[in-house]
Amino acid sequence: MTCQVFTRFYVFFRFSKMEKSLVLLFVLSILVGSCKHSKTHTLFAEEVSKERPEVKAALEDVSIDSVKLGINFKPRGNYATIKRDIVNDRAYFKNLYRTSAAKAIDSASSYLFSKLINDITPFWYGTPWDFNGYTNIPNKGEVACGYFVSTTLKHIGFNLNRYKMAQQAALVQAKMIQDKTELKIFSNISFNTLKTKLNTVYKDGIYLVGLDNHVGYVLIKDRELYFLHSSYCDDKVVIELAETSPCFSSNIYAFAEISTNKKLIKCWITNDTLVVPNN
Repeated sequence: MTCQVFTRFYVFFRFSKMEKSLVLLFVLSILVGSCKHSKTHTLFAEEVSKERPEVKAALEDVSIDSVKLGINFKPRGNYATIKRDIVNDRAYFKNLYRTSAAKAIDSASSYLFSKLINDITPFWYGTPWDFNGYTNIPNKGEVACGYFVSTTLKHIGFNLNRYKMAQQAALVQAKMIQDKTELKIFSNISFNTLKTKLNTVYKDGIYLVGLDNHVGYVLIKDRELYFLHSSYCDDKVVIELAETSPCFSSNIYAFAEISTNKKLIKCWITNDTLVVPNN
């Protein structure tokens, strides 16, 4: 861009008075446009590193009280360091598993729930949604619903190919993390009935949910359902009450356990690969 501007100034002195005026206006338009472009990127960087106003707006829309809910909504610490610490912490659970498998799985279950909800996800709030988005870095680029799920699962240490997982249908993604015989699938059901059934078969925790044309997480906390997803309705990653989320409307709901899934937790401890099922 800079070389092009200087070249135009060199030729500038050979033009007529009218031509000079036109060229000058053209150059000024480029410089002004460049300033706006730079300012946009500067503001974006500040939003990511400081208060992230886009996250605050997303949460205020549904009046979710983070203190009452008991989970963290704001980024804290360094994202790369958090991911590295999770990998290092796996060694502790692996050693514990050798002496007490049940204790290791229970402890790792609570650990992964907290890491996903309180440490990894807060960095992703406000990340723009796009149907073709596949960013690996929160709030840099766009992320589709499937990639949001596969990437955050990978970042808490699950051994999976985030591209292959995200490119599958929602039901197949659910089968990747839980046997199909253990999935809970509901169809043509009202929200109130769904909520009642989920609270009957599940306890507080984080679950993957596959919808007609969408996928995300459902957080069950104190019998309430919260939908955590890269929203094509809001064009960004949000957490909201499932009951009032327009994206949560579906004819089919396929649920797979994550934090309460003992087989899945064992796979995390032993670093087993999660693969796309054949059927």
